[in-house]
Amino acid sequence: MNGIRAITKSYWLPLILVLVLILLATMPRYAPPYMDILFISIFMYVILSVSWTAFCGPTSYISLATAAFFGIGVYTSALLQELPLPSIIVIGGLLCFLIGLLVGLIALRLRGMYFIIFTFGLSELLRHTMIWYEINITGTAGRWLVSLDPEAAYYYMLGILFVTLLITYFLRHSKYGLAMRSIGEAEEGSAHIGINVNMVKIITFAITAFFIGAAGAVMAPRWSYIDPRLAFNPFLSFYPVLMALFGGMGQFYGPILGAVIITVLSDMVLAEFPLYNILLLGLIF
Repeated sequence: MNGIRAITKSYWLPLILVLVLILLATMPRYAPPYMDILFISIFMYVILSVSWTAFCGPTSYISLATAAFFGIGVYTSALLQELPLPSIIVIGGLLCFLIGLLVGLIALRLRGMYFIIFTFGLSELLRHTMIWYEINITGTAGRWLVSLDPEAAYYYMLGILFVTLLITYFLRHSKYGLAMRSIGEAEEGSAHIGINVNMVKIITFAITAFFIGAAGAVMAPRWSYIDPRLAFNPFLSFYPVLMALFGGMGQFYGPILGAVIITVLSDMVLAEFPLYNILLLGLIF
């Protein structure tokens, strides 16, 4: 009986998620057009928040590199916009995966405040490098892209969201998930019992970077105009942290709930008080 209850408990959450995804897949057929635009933002922040939590939650490392990987995905889409969008999404994700491996090799030997500073510095380095490049090399202040239809962007982002949730769920319940939780509780002890601590951290960090970059690759044509300040916006590094903390990192649905609530709340505040939205959000947080 206990075994049956355990199996039922382990499968109810994926079942609910599948039902919700089926509902979301049919929503553009009957919902007003504005809902597509709102849900694209919700999907984007859920992807960022879940990806951030998948690595940072169990390991207790705080990464502020989300804006870096998102911006790489955005500029991949801008530079390769003549290719089919599915190819761009895969290329942007893979590029972020490879850069995530490189960053992991360099930075994941650091801990605590040093790792936080390094990852935030990476985002700022890429932002200012792209600003310099566009001003001095291309002579532009930004780039225009062929606009992506909201319904198409909705389904692309929903597809990335589905894959993100699927991979992070199985990652959480795999031996890598156990290893990451062990690292978060006692990293030195994990190494002593035979866990390849650096490999687990680097691979997981790179996997989560893939989904962040893929989301950025979709949002670039959805925005239709990009520049370094938009692509590498520092808020994109801090928002997923706030969303994960707000929803709770102990449960799989925590960052999803936090991302949905804060995205809707931000949209409402921006619509009603456009000049004071940052101040009001700060007070609410």
